[in-house]
Amino acid sequence: MPLQNRVDPFGEIHAVPQRGLFTGNRGILHDPDTKTLLRKRWALKAWIICRCEFKGVRREPMGRNRKGGPGEPDRAGWTELFFLDEVTGLAAGHRPCFYCRREQASDFCGRFGAAFGIDTPRAPMLDQRLHRERPASGGTPARIGGAGLADLPDGAMFADGGAAYALRDGTALRWSFAGYGERLPADSFAGREVRLLTPPTTLAVLRQGFRPVWHPTAGPDAGP
Repeated sequence: MPLQNRVDPFGEIHAVPQRGLFTGNRGILHDPDTKTLLRKRWALKAWIICRCEFKGVRREPMGRNRKGGPGEPDRAGWTELFFLDEVTGLAAGHRPCFYCRREQASDFCGRFGAAFGIDTPRAPMLDQRLHRERPASGGTPARIGGAGLADLPDGAMFADGGAAYALRDGTALRWSFAGYGERLPADSFAGREVRLLTPPTTLAVLRQGFRPVWHPTAGPDAGP
């Protein structure tokens, strides 16, 4: 039975079979005895996107991955969350990890500084802004007219009703846990209101040229 640790672009956590390209975390959110989520959906302001494989480390998803003290049992470590791709993780309000994805994280943070005129950008600055913006931690997504999609960068995600879409080369790709499906011209949403899912700070970073990793179903040259 799938564990409840798959994240959608809205930042919500589900139990589905598909895992995706990346893992990540928001702190300790689970009970290791039952491998079920606690009521909280975040424990840290730093929500990160990590590699699924790094230096041969193996973890038991939603298990006891933190060594206890002498004579004490092992404890729950951070809760492993999974994303279809980096585009999905960014929409949910996460950002690249400085430990296992240092090059990408440094690039993301540097472009954040360039976007907002910060000479020495730091991850905590970024995390503070994202924590205020992402819907899953209390932010309110902006609503725009569909014609405004033409002004958004590739990798931005939006919602039309309950469906999520990612923008790539002027096309809106419908998202699912299995990958991207239906392709629609971005201008087909003109005349109706849509919700932006990708936080404003991340949109600014994408406009500065950050290139997130897409799932291969997004099309040629989209994979990691």
